[in-house]
Amino acid sequence: MSIHKEGYKILFFGFLILILLNTAIWIFLPDRVLIKWVIGICTTSLYIFLFFFFRLPHRKIQPDPGLIYSPADGKVVVIEEAEEKEYFKDLRLQVSIFMSPFNVHSNRYPVSGKVKWVGYHPGRYIVAWHPKSSELNERSSIVIETENGREILVRQIAGAVARRIKTYAKENQIVEQGDELGFIKFGSRVDIFLPLGTEIEIPILQQVRANKTIIAKIS
Repeated sequence: MSIHKEGYKILFFGFLILILLNTAIWIFLPDRVLIKWVIGICTTSLYIFLFFFFRLPHRKIQPDPGLIYSPADGKVVVIEEAEEKEYFKDLRLQVSIFMSPFNVHSNRYPVSGKVKWVGYHPGRYIVAWHPKSSELNERSSIVIETENGREILVRQIAGAVARRIKTYAKENQIVEQGDELGFIKFGSRVDIFLPLGTEIEIPILQQVRANKTIIAKIS
């Protein structure tokens, strides 16, 4: 277990701000013992949560071209056929994973292959479990072509709390299943669009973990 690089700056400046706040309270309100302790407990709890949020568990896997691993930690909220309007422009099998603020927010490549396309779209910040969030919210989409020529799209979607998407994928990059794809800060959603006929291995509402849960098998 380690701390994700996306959290370094937030943790550093957050620590300074909380120290200054608590110091100011102790200086300017020396007789308000209850207030000092309440603020001290709240700020310490907030900082512990930030450490928890930016945790990065070590999850190495042995790449398998026949398996599609979950790209994110969270709960499966959608399994359905849907029209993918951004890249494929046809029907695909959509699996959506909602990530709460308590989930690990590092996103992973579900398959190995070549990054064919990366697209970013600014947008709204409606709640991530809303069906329209995949089309209306700020999002980043990555298409990976597997060694057998199948194309899979992974979409990072900002939510009502998440306001920053980090995507590390570059077009024509060769990537390996399980490597880090990106990071979304403070609650969000990840969609994965698969070829029709893909054999899904999980039920709706199941909790999944990146690099741990097999969500589908692909021929």
